[in-house]
Amino acid sequence: MSGTVVHIGAGSEEGAQPADRPRTAQRALVLNVTYEPVSIVSQRRALILVLSDKVEMLHGTGNVVRSAQLHFDLPSVVRLRYHVRVPYRRRAPLTRRAVFARDGHRCAYCNRPAECIDHVQPRSRGGEHVWENVVASCRSCNLRKGDKDLSATPYRLARTPVAPPALSWVALAVSRVPEDWAPYLPGDVPIPA
Repeated sequence: MSGTVVHIGAGSEEGAQPADRPRTAQRALVLNVTYEPVSIVSQRRALILVLSDKVEMLHGTGNVVRSAQLHFDLPSVVRLRYHVRVPYRRRAPLTRRAVFARDGHRCAYCNRPAECIDHVQPRSRGGEHVWENVVASCRSCNLRKGDKDLSATPYRLARTPVAPPALSWVALAVSRVPEDWAPYLPGDVPIPA
């Protein structure tokens, strides 16, 4: 196996990762028996699931974890061996990072680089903090619009704000989606570059 070697044992920090490795390399996608994404866990947790025979590893990272007698490839994609009932359709959480990702880091009013978020219908005037009312905005548009209704300003939305697709939480959980995750994500999930 090629890749980075991580030593676990006396004299080394457990799970030590090289500083130049991107954060996404430390995460693993967990799939249900039906190959639908269920969650994202740390690679350490994914390895524990593999060792306890609760999941099967579909893709490895090429990075090796070694103990005194064994070595393992760190998982990137794992599949549960039993079906987990997902009680509701998971919706992406409304966060600043998620709004910027949905709007492409561009202002919804003037298309310049976004620096903050804005409520189209101000919260002080009954607007809700929901996907359909929050947009990315540049600082100058946000200050000029202020606490006014959109109809009382010269601004118009370049695009109507909508909630992202149901599985976009996968793409929003990591800064870069690994290539081996792509086959398990539907085509409508936005994949950050």
